[in-house]
Amino acid sequence: MIRRLFHWSARAAVAYAAVLILLIAITDWRVEINATLGFLYIFPLVLLGTVLEWWQVLLAAFFCTLLSDRLDPFPMEMELARDVLIFLTLAVTGMLSLSLTKSYHREKKGLAVQQAAEEQLKFLIESSPAAILTMTADGEILLGNPAAHRLLGVTNGSLSGKSIARYIPALGSIPSGNETTKIFRTEMQTRGQRDNGEVFLADVFFSTYSTPAGPRLAAMAVDTSEHLREREEASLQQLLAGSRILVAAVSHEIRNVCGAIGVMHENLVRKGSLKGDQDFEALGSLVETLSKIASLELKRSVGVSESSSMDLGEALTDFRIVLEQMCEESDIQLRWNVPEKLALIQADRHSLMQVLLNLAKNSQRALEPVTQKVIELSVAPRTDGVAIRFTDTGPGIPSDQKIFQPLQKGADATGLGLYLSRAFMRSFRGDLRHDPRHPGCSFVLELATATELAQGNDATPTSLTA
Repeated sequence: MIRRLFHWSARAAVAYAAVLILLIAITDWRVEINATLGFLYIFPLVLLGTVLEWWQVLLAAFFCTLLSDRLDPFPMEMELARDVLIFLTLAVTGMLSLSLTKSYHREKKGLAVQQAAEEQLKFLIESSPAAILTMTADGEILLGNPAAHRLLGVTNGSLSGKSIARYIPALGSIPSGNETTKIFRTEMQTRGQRDNGEVFLADVFFSTYSTPAGPRLAAMAVDTSEHLREREEASLQQLLAGSRILVAAVSHEIRNVCGAIGVMHENLVRKGSLKGDQDFEALGSLVETLSKIASLELKRSVGVSESSSMDLGEALTDFRIVLEQMCEESDIQLRWNVPEKLALIQADRHSLMQVLLNLAKNSQRALEPVTQKVIELSVAPRTDGVAIRFTDTGPGIPSDQKIFQPLQKGADATGLGLYLSRAFMRSFRGDLRHDPRHPGCSFVLELATATELAQGNDATPTSLTA
């Protein structure tokens, strides 16, 4: 009954209160007893408190006190005290009703917001493509969304009560709140197993929390098996491409040596001093065979097609994420001058990223002994494509050093980094060159736009050993 009062309209509440005040006033006027009936005005004040403002409640309390004073007079020496007592009683009652009404509406509004948030959260969990699970400290699954049932290969509604260790063992080994006071909020990559025994790779984000019923574990898992396959395939393609270029470089060097040996062999043949010597003739055959093997030109097996066009802006944004962390670790200032909108280019995304990372690693090593450590990357349009300039404030490269030759002396490792980088660039008809005129060490990556490369697709591919 009381809850229904809070839902009355203002007009109905005022009308009922007015009727009650009128009935109480008539009764107080007509009935003569040795006690006042002014306390009965409490009931209409309760009604008015549900719809009026505080000053209106006080005004109604004063009006009811005035009615009680006029219709039921008391001796003069007690009249003032009685009026004050009645007014305070009515005012406090009305204000209490007002306060309870406001509290009720605030609670109702908060409950409505909470219910709406719960509905949205429930919809988000139910429709989420990621598996969401809640578990007890012992690893017993309490709830799982539809994606969790699909990920673990079970029918809907059958996960509750099962152990998570059967499906994702790493989650079953997380210490609970009974074993440690440490709160876990982190992620991990682990292997899982579906109900039919199929294995998958998952990225798991989990956290522990406490409830009155005990410690709990919440986890969100995403199947990354497809990403693993794509990553491994891309790594294989990079390995094969790098191996072809490396074999081409080695073949080029062997061909030069075999050429020199062949010239010496021909000179000895002309002299005739070793004519008829079987060992000498066998050596000549071996040198000739080795020369033929080393002279094989490794062409590009597959040219860049129209489908290999890529967004340069997205690729550079991914590279920036890696480069910023690298610069932060080495206290290097990064200057990034890249326009927001860039043209589509024809390139292999992984190869271009390898070239940029190789330049970044070289700059990181070169800037170690330098006081002012700055790396700058800028992009500018060209008449036939786009140019990426990668510059650092290092000591630079001596003019007599042939940096793009493979297997050179004095290199940190094999001397193949820049050679392979330029070969990767030329594989999609770009280029990598060093600009000695620029202060510090500056490299320019030249890339063809999608339109430019489409027009030049009929050109004959050049050898990677050029």
